[in-house]
Amino acid sequence: MALKRIVLRDFVIVQSLDLDWQTGFTVLTGETGAGKSIMLDALQLVLGARADAQVVREGCNQADICAAFDCPASSQTWLEEAGFAQEPELLLRRVIDNQGRSRAWINGTPATATQLRQLGDQLIDIHGQHAWQSLTRPDSARSMLDTYGSIDTSALKTLWSNWRTASQALEHALAAQDNLQRERERLQWQISELDKLAPRDDEWEELNAQHTRLSHAQTLMDSAQTCLQLLEDDDAGAATPLGRAHHMLQDQEHLEPEFKDIADVLGSCVAQLHDARHSLQAYLRRADLDPEQLADLDQRLSLWMQLARRYKRTPQELPGLLQSWKQELRQLDAAVDVDGLRATEQTALQRFQTEARQISQQRALAAPRLSRAITQSMQSLGMKGGRFEVQLESSQTNGPAGTDNVTFLVAGHTGASPKPIAKVASGGELSRISLAIAVTTSELGQAGTLIFDEVDSGVGGAVAETVGRLMHSLGVSRQVLAVTHLPQVAAYADQHYRVTKRPKSNTTISSVDPLEGEEREMEMARMLGGEHLSEATMAHAREMLGMARLAPNPHLNTPGPRDNKSATAARKTGSRARGV
Repeated sequence: MALKRIVLRDFVIVQSLDLDWQTGFTVLTGETGAGKSIMLDALQLVLGARADAQVVREGCNQADICAAFDCPASSQTWLEEAGFAQEPELLLRRVIDNQGRSRAWINGTPATATQLRQLGDQLIDIHGQHAWQSLTRPDSARSMLDTYGSIDTSALKTLWSNWRTASQALEHALAAQDNLQRERERLQWQISELDKLAPRDDEWEELNAQHTRLSHAQTLMDSAQTCLQLLEDDDAGAATPLGRAHHMLQDQEHLEPEFKDIADVLGSCVAQLHDARHSLQAYLRRADLDPEQLADLDQRLSLWMQLARRYKRTPQELPGLLQSWKQELRQLDAAVDVDGLRATEQTALQRFQTEARQISQQRALAAPRLSRAITQSMQSLGMKGGRFEVQLESSQTNGPAGTDNVTFLVAGHTGASPKPIAKVASGGELSRISLAIAVTTSELGQAGTLIFDEVDSGVGGAVAETVGRLMHSLGVSRQVLAVTHLPQVAAYADQHYRVTKRPKSNTTISSVDPLEGEEREMEMARMLGGEHLSEATMAHAREMLGMARLAPNPHLNTPGPRDNKSATAARKTGSRARGV
């Protein structure tokens, strides 16, 4: 798995760039300010770094960055779970407009910057020239030790999060206990007030109906009595003439058949009239003015209205309000269960501490191994007798990474006492130590592409040559890209690219060109002696390249000339990158 191609459009000072990458060790060289790090900036953006409108080339609407990778098997599961197409080639694209807004795609499907970062962690590992600064931070040092020792802290972070949640709940309960108690007492009093009323659902409507009926009882009774009189009065009532009309038609049915239907209708009316009379009589028998019941209803309705006004609710809302207060009280009773919360917090703490002790034991085993590995790398980087130590100290503070403080100590030469890396005064020593750490830890990573951005700054001579051999050695199993200003490093590259900057149409553009043969010798001579090339610098450049070719070949594990035919063929078949 490796970076195969990168395409840039209107990015910073790059108008157009289409560059194929090869496996092995590749260097980018060029004058200071030519834009050697621009490509690395573009890679970081396409892998999810924060977007900025400043990356859009002046006068353009947007910058467009595309990168193609061999898709590692480890990323297939991630792509499937995230809903992206699984292809042999992984294509990432990001577009940033001149307002700073960005859009991204993974294999043609829209993606977020977070998803690009998650995928980028599996593809590329970047070491910057100031990487040593992160090593002074305890969290970075601890993370590096965990990576080296293959120490999984995911369970520890989960247990720490659980403990913090339980601890915060306990702290909140203790701090708010007085307020909670006052709130609890207030709710209890309000509930007792409403419990006196004991409002039932729909009771308000029933009470109003009963009260209205009792309030008009006399009027209702008078109306019923009057209706009976209108039906039963012998002189003016409706029942007697209706009955006579019904019988009269029945008597004449044998003479006029049409009278039968009319008589049936009148018979139905007579029956209904009798039913209505019986119903009115029954109503009058049970009807009663009942002033006591009316008074009780007045009192209960008054209490409903009084409580509704007090709590600023409608009467219909009182039953629901009572239930909600009872639910709040139950929640408060649970919240003030300090003993239960304290027991939960202690259990969570014990589980965290048990896991933290196991992690500490693993770190104690990994620390000496990391110390020895980096110390060994330092010897070949011009720090003979130098020593690197990983110091572990127990912290009194619990954190998501455990209870260990990790500090990197360095002694630059024999007899020196190891000191924290931040106190190492020499810039060259800092660069070499950073490089030793980068080389040591890079061998453990899963990323298929390693990028070194001027990590060789501050070194030179034989040490620089050693750096070149180390990077070439890393390129055996991984793709290695390095931005460098050292010809000793560039001489060991399998592929060499030159970055140049030139004016064009009142603007400046940057281009990248692959070098081989005489062009590479001239670039090496420039790196050795400046812009004015001489026969001496050219001879020195050819000698340096020749010695690098004769160096032991890590690809074959045997001494002898390195076979650059495959690399040369790849460069010839690849597209020539240039700014236009």
